[in-house]
Amino acid sequence: MASCLKRALITAACISASWGVFAQPVVDQPLRSIGMSVADLGNPFFVELVDSATRKANELNEGVPVEVIVRSDAYDLKRQMRQLNDFIERKVDLIILTAADEYKIAPVVAKAQRAGIKVIAVDVNAHGADATITTDNVQAGMVACERLAKEIGYQGQFVIINGVSVSSVLERVAGCKSAISRYPNITLLSDRLNGTGSREGGMEAMTYLMEEYDHLDAVFAINDPTAYGAMMAAQQAGRNEFVLASVDGSNFAIKTIQYPNIWLATAIQRPQLMAEKAVEIGMALLKGEDVRQRFILIPAKLAQKGAQPSSN
Repeated sequence: MASCLKRALITAACISASWGVFAQPVVDQPLRSIGMSVADLGNPFFVELVDSATRKANELNEGVPVEVIVRSDAYDLKRQMRQLNDFIERKVDLIILTAADEYKIAPVVAKAQRAGIKVIAVDVNAHGADATITTDNVQAGMVACERLAKEIGYQGQFVIINGVSVSSVLERVAGCKSAISRYPNITLLSDRLNGTGSREGGMEAMTYLMEEYDHLDAVFAINDPTAYGAMMAAQQAGRNEFVLASVDGSNFAIKTIQYPNIWLATAIQRPQLMAEKAVEIGMALLKGEDVRQRFILIPAKLAQKGAQPSSN
């Protein structure tokens, strides 16, 4: 009797252990919270990026609310590092960031990953990130400056209002230079002024350029806020001999270029698509899925005066 009881207990234990294996499958890590550190919430591009990521996260999370913690780093690396460390302490599941510095952000990215947090870079590269989604910024700069070159008959004096040294800006400027370098009668007078990616910076840089050069034919600004500031400076100075193009494609820019002014075109980025891809990939990684495409370039379209955005 004792022997039978012993065998029964052993059998029950084995069955219990077996059921235990099946009762504890690998559970998908839920998306409870996202930390977002973006460059400038005064720029409509980043506002749309945040809003789109929030909508997509809640949509994919099947009705379970996702906490989205949003911070602006103002292109300040130390500030962004503090923000990411705060996200780590809060134990967010996913970090989406536009890096203030592509390489110097790497240690805190690695720290987040060691804590089990997935890190997705958007708009700007971030060394070591689990995935990166950006506009094809070289192409964006090329199409904007090709349009300027065409407008001025492939000859004349050209300036670039630059920005902070992040990958997106560097690539836009490289694309612009590549486009105009094919035309020997276009002279690039200046490409080093930093308009800080803002209206105020664009006004200041444009004011300096107009004081420096009596005549200009074309101006490329690295984003729409910079271009708007440049346009305002030109209007205040009564200068309208040149045309202006930029990158972003924000709603206010697309509307503004249709009015009589010097702003000719803007290469449209797609922050909604960028944000949605970031959330989709982040959630797939949290579920342990195999994500093969981890570097995504999104082509820019051109919106120009008197025409609808190009579909090319």
